[in-house]
Amino acid sequence: MLNLDTDIRYLKGVGEKRASVLGRLGIDTVGALLYYFPRSYADFSRVTDIFDINGGEKACIKAKIVTDIAEHRIRKNMTLYRFRVSDGTGFLTIVLFNNKYLASSLHFGSTYLFSGKVETGSYGAEMSSPEIREENDTSIHPVYPLTQSITSKQIEKLVKTAFELCDLSHDVLPESIRRQNKIADFRESLLNIHFPKSREALERAKRRFVFEELFVLRTSLSLMKNKRKRKAPIINTDYIKEYESLLPYSLTLAQKRVISECGADLKSGTAMNRLVEGDVGSGKTAVAAALMYSCAKSGYQSAIMAPTEILAEQHFAFLSGLFEKRGIKVALLTGAVKAAEKRRIKAAIESGEIQVIVGTHALITDDTVFKNLSLVITDEQHRFGVAQRGALASKGSGVHTLVMSATPIPRTMGLIIYGDLDISILDEYPKGRGVVKTYVINSDIRSRAFGFIKKLIAEGRQGYIVCPMVEENEELALAAAEKYYEALCRNEFSNYRVGLLHGKMKPAEKDKIMLAFKDGDIDLLVCTTVIEVGIDVPNAAVMLIENAERFGLSQLHQLRGRIGRGKYESHCILLSDMKGNANERLQVIKNTTDGFKIADEDLRLRGPGDYLGNRQHGMPKLKIADLYADGDIMRLASMAAANLLEHDPKLVSPECLALREKIKQTYKTFIEN
Repeated sequence: MLNLDTDIRYLKGVGEKRASVLGRLGIDTVGALLYYFPRSYADFSRVTDIFDINGGEKACIKAKIVTDIAEHRIRKNMTLYRFRVSDGTGFLTIVLFNNKYLASSLHFGSTYLFSGKVETGSYGAEMSSPEIREENDTSIHPVYPLTQSITSKQIEKLVKTAFELCDLSHDVLPESIRRQNKIADFRESLLNIHFPKSREALERAKRRFVFEELFVLRTSLSLMKNKRKRKAPIINTDYIKEYESLLPYSLTLAQKRVISECGADLKSGTAMNRLVEGDVGSGKTAVAAALMYSCAKSGYQSAIMAPTEILAEQHFAFLSGLFEKRGIKVALLTGAVKAAEKRRIKAAIESGEIQVIVGTHALITDDTVFKNLSLVITDEQHRFGVAQRGALASKGSGVHTLVMSATPIPRTMGLIIYGDLDISILDEYPKGRGVVKTYVINSDIRSRAFGFIKKLIAEGRQGYIVCPMVEENEELALAAAEKYYEALCRNEFSNYRVGLLHGKMKPAEKDKIMLAFKDGDIDLLVCTTVIEVGIDVPNAAVMLIENAERFGLSQLHQLRGRIGRGKYESHCILLSDMKGNANERLQVIKNTTDGFKIADEDLRLRGPGDYLGNRQHGMPKLKIADLYADGDIMRLASMAAANLLEHDPKLVSPECLALREKIKQTYKTFIEN
């Protein structure tokens, strides 16, 4: 009897050659084959008359081949087979690509079932590459994602063989979890997701495996979080009230709530591992400062790492201006600091003379030694890898860790991406933060938009123009940005001080340009998305984004956050000539400034790939769960995982052994014995 871990080579009908083909699909074991779920289904149980089919619909027809099968060699490595079928109500053209075996198995005058999408082609209504079955095979068949050299029918046959020969008695979901959440049995679900008895049975099976995938993931992340719990210095958070008295403004209720959540971690004696997520301008830095102040007053050091030197300088100016009058020494450590000064600062850090350290990657070099580091903060966390954040935390013993992000993540996605962190959300703006007026225009009125920008510059304001988005090729992107910049300098903005900023510049060069812009020496900054994470320029009051439809909604929102940071009314102009869905997406940005609503819409439109890519987590791709559509199931799975670990934190009970093994195999999570 085979089991789920059996090498796929040993399944009847596979062998070395086919195992190599299956390997390209990620199928290396019998279990991987059985978890290789169909991408769709050909439902041969519901037949539609050709006469009743509308273009663009997927349908199943039962029809007779009424012409010979014509072979057309289109080009090298591309042969097309075309023939006509009829069911008495109409005619349909069937087109097959590079499938001589299938074409030769079909016969003139015979009746078959054809399932696929019907489009209008040069020969009228046609169906390309349909699933084809014998006329009496009226069941629901799986359609699998494929690579060359193997067909969906061949995978289907192998799956049936695996069902016959494999032991499927072990369910990864504990029985108590299945019972409490009304989840279907493993073997029954596996059978119905590949060969559904009905649409209802298929839906039950899908729900089962969506729940299983999210439950295993959430349990794994919770185990990671528990494993990372360690002792840490107890910080006296009574100093937070003293910190608030230093501020020239009042904290928002959201800031006070998040500071309280972080403060509870700092005084618990267990290391904090928390994400503070807040929209652009929600006041994350003031939250971080409260915690750093408490650490310094409690006799410990803290460090904040920023992704750019100019952002580090901005943090340094804020913190030093606030803290030094209270006797707390703050230092700036970046690559731009001169060697002699850098040695002096590092010596003062090692002796404990400096309590608050602001810097870039220079903080994690081997020769940067802290005396008693208790808190590390990474700003704009998605700009740092896990290893870089870990390197900073390793500078101390039992260090509290806080990561901050101005990129709103959909709430359901946050449970997955940051499942090993506690999450605090800043969902309120400080008073005085203006709303940026947003417009969607087309290129017909670009010249009017340029005139509006000139008017604002004449009033003393500054602005950004974000270059057209091009292919993800750095050389092409650079050439396009420079060409666009030169055209603006020669024509519309020839009498203005125009700067160029792009990702290929050296860090020092970028900082020089941004500093000149901040100081008012540049009227208009032409840039790529390198300004997505930038510094405060309160005088910048207008932004025009070319080809806005090519950007993700969250990215557009981030870009827009660069303006409206001062007392002036600000304007964001989204330029796009696209209509339909692309224009509807831009209306979302126009009509809301809520980054979380925008992130939810971005997830719905673009899927989870971009978000999952933001975190170097080593997390496998989800095979069946949809983090937008399956939000309710994910919340259910999260609660089930929490309840299970509360009663069995190390998964040692007999009903959890299969789950424990699944987690170790899938996520390589170390679970203590």
